[in-house]
Amino acid sequence: QVALKRMPLRKRNRKELVVNEIQVMKENRHPNIVNYIDSYLVDEDLWLVMEYVDGGTLTSVLVRVFMEERMIAAISRE
Repeated sequence: QVALKRMPLRKRNRKELVVNEIQVMKENRHPNIVNYIDSYLVDEDLWLVMEYVDGGTLTSVLVRVFMEERMIAAISRE
């Protein structure tokens, strides 16, 4: 299983930021982050293929769960 992130390029003013994001993901692998697998240009969209992590996006977790500062610090450290 993988996760796909679809990024419409026509709506992006700074395409170099997208290229930079891909480069950073390619160069950094760690067991505690979602790792980049590949990317594809489909029509005017960039599709990023990443490891699948059950539980939803980090944003969806952060809006549902209250975390104390110590927990945020521990997660940030990892």
